[in-house]
Amino acid sequence: MTTPAGSGTGFGSVSWWGLSPALDLQAESPPVNPDSKAETERGIPELDVLLLGSVDGRHLLRTLARAACWPRRKFNFYLLENNLEAVARHMLIFSLALEEPEKMGLQERSETFLEVWGNALLRPTVAAFVRYQAERLAHLVLEPDRLAEQLPWLSLGALKFRERDALEAVFRFWAGGEKGPEAFPVSRLWDLRVRHYLGSRYDARRGVSDWDLHMKLHDRGGQVIHTREFRRWRDTGVAFELRDSSSYHLPNRTLASGRLLSHHGERVTARGYWGDIATGPFVAFGIEADDQSLLRTSNGRPVKTAGEITQHNVTELFREVAAWGRPRAAQRDPEQVQSGEDVNLQPVAPAQESFTVHFLSLGSSQTLHHKSCYKGRFQLLYVSCGMVHLLSPELGACMVPGGRLTVELARYLVDLRQEQLQAFSVRVGELAQAAGFAPQSGARSSETFARFYKSEDSSPGSIDQAVGSGTPSTEVLVLPSEVVSPPLEAVASPPETMTPPPEAIVTPPESMAPPLEATILPPEAMVPTPEDLTQPFGGLAPPSESLKQPSEFQGSLLEVLAPPQKALTMPSVGQTPKPESLTPCRVPQL
Repeated sequence: MTTPAGSGTGFGSVSWWGLSPALDLQAESPPVNPDSKAETERGIPELDVLLLGSVDGRHLLRTLARAACWPRRKFNFYLLENNLEAVARHMLIFSLALEEPEKMGLQERSETFLEVWGNALLRPTVAAFVRYQAERLAHLVLEPDRLAEQLPWLSLGALKFRERDALEAVFRFWAGGEKGPEAFPVSRLWDLRVRHYLGSRYDARRGVSDWDLHMKLHDRGGQVIHTREFRRWRDTGVAFELRDSSSYHLPNRTLASGRLLSHHGERVTARGYWGDIATGPFVAFGIEADDQSLLRTSNGRPVKTAGEITQHNVTELFREVAAWGRPRAAQRDPEQVQSGEDVNLQPVAPAQESFTVHFLSLGSSQTLHHKSCYKGRFQLLYVSCGMVHLLSPELGACMVPGGRLTVELARYLVDLRQEQLQAFSVRVGELAQAAGFAPQSGARSSETFARFYKSEDSSPGSIDQAVGSGTPSTEVLVLPSEVVSPPLEAVASPPETMTPPPEAIVTPPESMAPPLEATILPPEAMVPTPEDLTQPFGGLAPPSESLKQPSEFQGSLLEVLAPPQKALTMPSVGQTPKPESLTPCRVPQL
């Protein structure tokens, strides 16, 4: 068996890191309107941002780190993910980024972040940190008063009680609720995913890795990604090797997620690694830098690798975030301070109380406009390439007139051919037009992001007309559903879904708490059986009516790029969509 090029199966069904460089959201948002009523009690303008599928918090951290370069504003970030594990990783990453410098030094924080964020295997000290933080967060999730006291920047008020219970169970699993490495044997699961992804090319996986790197990622802007680090990540899942390779041997439980599989007509929950095995976490912080000396070349080759650039960027990011609340005198020349000159002791950047991260309920993207607190509220909407299928007139109704829309394109998905990338960009424009947006004039040209603004003449009441104006063209290419992270209970499982043997079945409980004894699938169960596939499940919690996505957006990118005959006929729950067959492309051996 040979996996066809352009299948998109390497992206997986769960996204753990972004596939685009970090953005300063203030630079993407419209300028501050002095006549705007969106002010706090102190008269500070607010910036309300809705992010769909931001996954790793890189845009938020970049925005907060660059806040000192802009007039002071109050940030309200509203995050909507399609699985609770992503919400838990957000909370862990921000807790790490905002850790007090007295408790954890800058270098230790940046190295811990890199390993937790992008490595499948951890060092013992980092694994101990994850267990400690997970135990702490598990207690705070169910105690709103303590949560508001210890994490004032976090708001879980929009989550349902069942989702909070499931979130607690995720943290319990991270904290070691199931002892032993066999609870999540990530090395074996990673190898099984790679074997199924490459098929008959597995023995030539180094040649395939070099081809994807040099002929795709390098051509698309990732020249600094080194062959050695990319090949190591493809083989072991370790992207950032900051210590000796032998010290990385404990599984990173934050990369575990659950999926519903069907066996003999019954749905069972299987825990595994369902994330990216094709592109890697090098794009988010490793291919761009404010310090251009990091990107210089010698004899046509970059002098720094993506791992080194990522470590530098993350360290500087945390340095700027740690400067919050420090008086401006600490940032000035010490001679000026000692000379007795008048020094303004205003904060360099907003304190932690000047921003709030709100997590929205799973599957609420199509119902936000029904609530007056969200209708016409947001100045900026960010949509990742894995959540493009949720871009709709309902979301457009939540934007202020003149608000901005930034959509992440699929440039760094190595499984997609050039014609598929162009088709994706065209379809994004059609969906944006249907949602009431128009191309942003004067926006800088980019192959990574598409930028739009909310048309002044569009109104929330004209949803039906907007839908009609966005009918997809019959020329648009059909892409597989694996290119995106599918919404809960909404789409069929991708081809690499594993069917567990009868002896490995664990019947999911009826309660909302995720099963700690979820199934770990053996190697002989890796071959998928098409007739046994069912909807994937984004979290470790069993299915519930309250977590189901509305039926009007059951599609994924398969429906986003499908012709109108298929785009208007959504598959029923439990029915597997049938995408157009793709022509296999043999990858040459290097």
